[in-house]
Amino acid sequence: MVGNLKSKRQEGFTIIEVLIVLAIAGLIMLIVFLAVPALQRNSRNTQRKSDVSALLAAVTEGVNNSNGVFPAGAQFDAAFAKSNPTLAYYSTAANITWVKPNTATAPADPADLDKVTLSSFAKCNATGTAAVTTGATARSVVAVFDLEGSGGSQVPRCQES
Repeated sequence: MVGNLKSKRQEGFTIIEVLIVLAIAGLIMLIVFLAVPALQRNSRNTQRKSDVSALLAAVTEGVNNSNGVFPAGAQFDAAFAKSNPTLAYYSTAANITWVKPNTATAPADPADLDKVTLSSFAKCNATGTAAVTTGATARSVVAVFDLEGSGGSQVPRCQES
């Protein structure tokens, strides 16, 4: 009878095996929760850059259609709405600010990432973070806007037409 007890097979997992599986699952969840916000931020930044490119293309088209004269007010709004009906972040006039030539700066409200400032007769500096006047032509247009940085910071960007 004693021989039968020793040969009895025990089934199931030990507590150590269960703890190892839980630790691995927890590590995977931690990696996912850390990666998702960065992916979302990068997606929003990519959309902002795309919107600014479309916006500058609309401005350039308007300037070319009016023989080098920058469209103002309703002319720009009509041309912009016709050529770019699907912008995500800069889709209304409240999101777009025209400033005097050579004076583009970052949007005034640092808490609002959905603003873009346009200036004519300007160029971006070498780092792409601010507008400057060196080398600008009559048809040069810049857009200055903010991107989301890590930790909730904002990164000013400048893009030329």
